[in-house]
Amino acid sequence: MQAVAGLPPKARASFAWGLCVRGTYAPSHLARDITTSRSFTRPSRVLARFSTEGGPPNAADTERCSLRGFSFRLGSEGQRSDIFTQSAPVHFARTLDQMLAFLQARMPEQDGKPDMARVEAFSAANPETRRQASYLAAHPPPASLARTTYWGVHAFPATNAMGETRFIKFKVAPVGEADGPTVDAVAARSTGFLCGDLESRIAARDVRFSVMALLGRPADPVMDVTIRWPDEDGHEAVRLGTIVITGIESNAACDGSAFDPANLAEGISHPPDEMFAARRAAYAISQTRRR
Repeated sequence: MQAVAGLPPKARASFAWGLCVRGTYAPSHLARDITTSRSFTRPSRVLARFSTEGGPPNAADTERCSLRGFSFRLGSEGQRSDIFTQSAPVHFARTLDQMLAFLQARMPEQDGKPDMARVEAFSAANPETRRQASYLAAHPPPASLARTTYWGVHAFPATNAMGETRFIKFKVAPVGEADGPTVDAVAARSTGFLCGDLESRIAARDVRFSVMALLGRPADPVMDVTIRWPDEDGHEAVRLGTIVITGIESNAACDGSAFDPANLAEGISHPPDEMFAARRAAYAISQTRRR
């Protein structure tokens, strides 16, 4: 991943640029109907990180529709949950072997560019790996990280106070102005546009998100992260709570304690898909290498 993105050895392998922030979380009265997790049913402080894929540090993606990320940690000591969401509702690979082959097909040649014939041949043989890029192309991101909708690609088993367990997906939606100019409209601005916009909005107390649980149906697939649930946009969505971003933290605050997807307070369990298990291990490796 680092080689494909042209990143130095100690950079994050994905979502290299980021801004570490702090905030608060307030649960809704409906959260307990979905989960007993204290991370989602009790007020808490929030540590979070907005990020974009690839690129040099402090650069923003105003010239292309790259993936954006929003990681956040809820809860207090012993009852914390780390959740990662991104600006597309699907991942780019279904299995570990497919993810490795996807990256190998994009390895730079001697001229520093990938062999596009090789990329096209791989994509043709693995059409599900096109879905994330197709979604991003059809849904250009708004010109603000604070106005972007973020999705969880994994299906999490959530257990409520009645002992009922059902699969949910996380959706983090901006409160207020949902749309705005896309990245194309601000391409001429400086590369620090997204960072500056976010800092200005935080200073104005204008960054808040609804943390939603999309409720799974019995036949919904939970093992393939390259596909959405059938009629996913029509699924019942329950607001678990609201995140308000109140300030900026040093990058060390987010780097010192990695957002580990294995950290889930009781009431939210690990997704069963292969990619989630791999993500848990990869995060630990990435943090070790950065240190």
